[in-house]
Amino acid sequence: MFLDPLLRRNRAFVDAAMSLHAEGAVPANSYVLDLDAVRHNARTLQAEADRLGLELFAMTKQVGRNPAFLDALRDAGVTRCVAVDMECARIVHREGLTVGHLGHLVQVPRGEASQAARMAPENWTVFSADKAREAAAAASALGREQDLLARIQAPGDTFYTGHEGGFAADQVRRVAAMLNGLDGARFAGITTFPALLYDPEAQVVRPTPNLATLARASAALGSDVRVNAPGTTSVEVLEMLAQHGATQVEPGHALTGTTPLHAVRDLPELPAALYLSEISHHHGGRAYFFGGGLYVDPVFPTYPVRALVGDRLIDAELPPPAAIDYYGQLLPGDGPMPAAGETVVLGFRIQAFVTRAHVAAIDGVAAGAPRLAGVWTSAGDPVEPPR
Repeated sequence: MFLDPLLRRNRAFVDAAMSLHAEGAVPANSYVLDLDAVRHNARTLQAEADRLGLELFAMTKQVGRNPAFLDALRDAGVTRCVAVDMECARIVHREGLTVGHLGHLVQVPRGEASQAARMAPENWTVFSADKAREAAAAASALGREQDLLARIQAPGDTFYTGHEGGFAADQVRRVAAMLNGLDGARFAGITTFPALLYDPEAQVVRPTPNLATLARASAALGSDVRVNAPGTTSVEVLEMLAQHGATQVEPGHALTGTTPLHAVRDLPELPAALYLSEISHHHGGRAYFFGGGLYVDPVFPTYPVRALVGDRLIDAELPPPAAIDYYGQLLPGDGPMPAAGETVVLGFRIQAFVTRAHVAAIDGVAAGAPRLAGVWTSAGDPVEPPR
């Protein structure tokens, strides 16, 4: 679904990735990033956030917390990140960017609270009094006062399965008083997830009930409250979030042009990510290509997948989510069988941090002089290029 906008809007990037693979520079099973497009997207998002008076934190998990990606954000003026977990926070901190938000979606484990506090996150989300006490104690031990966001929820709010949790929204004033009463902590605001969701039938992004929950809680608390409203964030929706009272936004897939809305509409952000592999072998009239990163983020119902091989689009079949994705398969039909070693390109919404794929970054596409900036693991560690 994301291959079409890649080919229409950033074909030079696709061609560069294929050429670098053919030269032996980019390994099979790689997410490939266009750093020029990432910079464009980050600048565009930051400019709109500035216009609306919104704080912007970049999410980096989907690209494996990649160091070259982080450098591209910094080049574009985006220096604050949201860390989905402690591993995210460690890499963001190591690379010299600011941990703007920690603890949401994944709470900080008790044994890592001291390390988290040493990173001095600007915002630390807690789901419970227990987690608030841990954060406060860790900050107090360093002589700091930590700004805490309370994750809130109300009956009828939307959660992905396994993401549930938070304080009762109708008790938010008591929650604020409780957090303010902790030595080493200060109540700073409220958050939820997801505040927005894509409607695949209408092909639009809509507020969830959670966004109204945030608005009611913010009104009960009064002024000077941070309202953190992540989910399906792009330039297209920033004004909607501001109108609903959000003060903090957290684009992730918009930085690579892969939010659900980017699959059906041409938005200001450019496509900046693809998945690259190569043909391994043939069996039963099918061409098998190397996997390892075939986790297709399930934001859409199951849809047909195609791959680009040379100048040809070929139907593809990916392993079911319950299987280990050692290989994907191409179904050439009556067409010629792709040869072993040929480059395979797919476009889908990536989540590098949950895979064993490489992450490669290309610079210079916009200037017509593409070069490999490096190859890393999905955990952000450098990998020696194959050639």
